[in-house]
Amino acid sequence: MHRDPEVLAALGLRRGEVVRFKRLPGTKWLQGTLLGVETDGCLALHDVTGVSRSIPTERVEVRRASGRNRSRWCAVNDVATTWEQLPLW
Repeated sequence: MHRDPEVLAALGLRRGEVVRFKRLPGTKWLQGTLLGVETDGCLALHDVTGVSRSIPTERVEVRRASGRNRSRWCAVNDVATTWEQLPLW
């Protein structure tokens, strides 16, 4: 597993960041804490009970600022795409 902060920063994420995830598609959202990136590309995290999880990025969301000083849940795939494209502007 890659616990290097630079690997997460390349995706626009931070170690220890609160995330929400679905264990399986169609199930309810659960909260967890981001740890790193697994070698297969999944995100390594701990759920609220402390259990380690390896969840595909398409089932993980992070909080990001939106308009009017509010935050909203955003898909990790969208955050990573936006983060990587910023230097192009």
